[in-house]
This record gives sequence, C-alpha cells and structure tokens, in this order.
Amino acid sequence: MSDAEWELIRPLLPPPATTLPTGGHPEFYDRRDVVDAVRYVNRTGCQWRAIPCDFPPWSTVYRWFRKWHGAGVTARICAELYEQVRVREGKNPRSVTVVVDSQTVKADATVPKTTSGCDAGKKATGRKRHLAVDTRGLPVMMMVTPANIHAAHAARDFLFRLRLAHPEVTLVWADSAYGGELVTWAQDRLRLTLKTVNRPKTKGFVLLPKRWVVERSISWLMRARRNCRDYEALLQHEAHLAWTSMALMTRRLTKPVADWREPKPPPPPPALPLRIRLHPWTVRLGPAPR
Repeated sequence: MSDAEWELIRPLLPPPATTLPTGGHPEFYDRRDVVDAVRYVNRTGCQWRAIPCDFPPWSTVYRWFRKWHGAGVTARICAELYEQVRVREGKNPRSVTVVVDSQTVKADATVPKTTSGCDAGKKATGRKRHLAVDTRGLPVMMMVTPANIHAAHAARDFLFRLRLAHPEVTLVWADSAYGGELVTWAQDRLRLTLKTVNRPKTKGFVLLPKRWVVERSISWLMRARRNCRDYEALLQHEAHLAWTSMALMTRRLTKPVADWREPKPPPPPPALPLRIRLHPWTVRLGPAPR
C-alpha cells in the first residue's frame, strides 16, 4: 500500500506493548510489512504458507491476522474508515438507510462440514455471507453462516446485530427472501422498516432499484481472490471481507475528490484555418502547431 494509505491505518492499530504501562517485548517485524502481507494474501488468494520471503514469516502474519480479528481491531478500523469516507464525500458519518443481501460462496475441501452446509437453491456447498451496505455501497456490517441456513432464518440474527451495532438505522431494503413475517417481526421487535424489492416478471437482465447497490458491493468484494472461495477452517471469512473493504475505503480516501457542484468551463472553440484568395493562387493559413 502507499504511504498515504499507511498513514490512515497506522493510528488505528493498537499501540505496541512496549508503550503500555505493563510493558512487553519489542516487535521484531514492522507492522506495515505485516499489513502488506495480509493484504497480499487477501488480494491474490494464495496460501498462508505461500507468502513470499520478502514479507515476515507466514506464522507471524497469520498470528497477527487472528489476533486483530479476535480483538475486534479489524472491525473497528473498518468502522473508522467508513465514517471518514462518508464525511469526506459530504455525507453524515452514519447512514440511516441500508441495503441487505446474501451470497453463497463455495468452500474448499479442507473446510469442515460442521461450519459449512449445502445451499439447495444455488446447489453449492459452502458458506453464506450476509452483507449490509449504505446507499453508496460502503459495507456497514457483514456476517458469515453455513450455506444450509436460509436467508430468512439468518436474517433475524443479522438484523438484531445490525440494530445493536448501528441504532441509527431505520430503513432496510432487501429482496423477496426477507419478506413475509420477517417484515412484521423487524417492525415490532427492532423498530426497523423492512421493505422488499421484487424482481419483475421479464426475461433478461433488469436493473433492480435499491438492490443494485448491494449487488455492486458484492462484485467489489469478489475482486479479491481470497473471497471467491472459502478456505478457512474456522468462521474467519468475515476478516477477509473486512480487509477487502479496508483496502477499498483507504483507496477512496487517498484519491482526490472532484467537486461536481462547480460548473466546468466550456471547451475553447476549435481553431479554424484561414483562407486568403490571391489571383491566381489560394493560400491556406492553419493554426500554429502546439
């Protein structure tokens, strides 16, 4: 990652043990190299043991990966970057409207059956990721469950977590799988307005209102090869999704923002050649070369 991206992530990481009152051993490897190694695995989809020798040892990188995910550091960094992106784009730090959807991803043969399942609708064995994004496509919350759990059943737990983590959310857009009794349950128990968007009965591709936002966010997550297939024996696939979102938001924060409110000046008119008629010759004078 660039120096500007590292300056965004560095203050959000927990302080080293040597700076705490309790003390501790100094860190042998630079944290930036560890973060680059995690992002390398997430982007390329390679095995942990296949990390190039330019990075720290794979055991060190995986240990920090698990430690930051278990302590909630990865989720806190995503939350901080999420608010920074919205403020930079002229929005409120938190959104009151989200769009939810689920996606089934195939699991590797090394994934145990206790943490995976078979999705009868998609005819795939693996895990199901539930995603909630704001109106601009930024991930708000993510949850991973076995694929054999239907979206309507997992939505109760997902919406309950969403209400606890983001009490400002009042409106949720979803597909028809979240309809039925779930709409009444969300309104009575969680005070959430759940609206569904049904697919029209037409053939071919149709751009669905509101739902296209979360579908685009899923395609952003699939750009990282580690998210195209689940290789984790434990339910740590949420951490890889968080690292992909983190890279997406740091890239947005380091790019210049164009102000669309200021009108652009009109382009200059093209220079036309001049024609001077002299009997019996015609002289053409073109624009000066740049």
